Amino acid sequence: MKLTVFGATGGVGHEVVRQALAAGHEVTAVVRDPARLRVPAHDRLRVAVVGDLTDEDALVPVLAGRSAVISALGAANNKQAKAAPVTGPAVRAILAAMDRAGVTRLSALSAAPVGPPAQGESVVTRAVVFPLLRRLLRDLYADLAVMEAELRASGAEWTVIRPPMLRDKPHTGRYRRAIDANVRGGRVIPRADVADALLTTLTDPAYTSHTVGVAS
Repeated sequence: MKLTVFGATGGVGHEVVRQALAAGHEVTAVVRDPARLRVPAHDRLRVAVVGDLTDEDALVPVLAGRSAVISALGAANNKQAKAAPVTGPAVRAILAAMDRAGVTRLSALSAAPVGPPAQGESVVTRAVVFPLLRRLLRDLYADLAVMEAELRASGAEWTVIRPPMLRDKPHTGRYRRAIDANVRGGRVIPRADVADALLTTLTDPAYTSHTVGVAS
């Protein structure tokens, strides 16, 4: 596939680029600062510098002729508890540019606390962990919720990946998935496995127009 990856310099994004190239895909990595891209030069890698991800006109050229889009923007890229909306406005512009460029498929990174706790989840998680996270990072999760709403309202063929706490661990490919739910007992997952989920759901129609909880 020919992929455009947003958030390519983030912890999940650089893994998406690395794994996509290893799988034989052609990748356009959209960045603000090329020096922050932690992936070696490759003949199937194009680096596109876009300073404003809400600039629809600037996004159309990096999407033209692409097979699909991956947004690794979000929780992995912004660790501030109080942060200006980033992901929602960016994905709104990305969707509009995709429509103009004739691209329909998108896989996007969100976070587990945006959705409800898994059925049968522990009382501690339901009554303490999720409420605490939502209070501490309310602006961040509100931004991701807006992003998800933009996808649902669009005509795109979208998939949202909702991981729990991210870890810098090796790619395993062995993790649990739950469609339209969070993973019961899911506490952590390697960023590399989240990248795997963002990539592999692109080619499986079973995940189209669904949120997908992932966890180790």
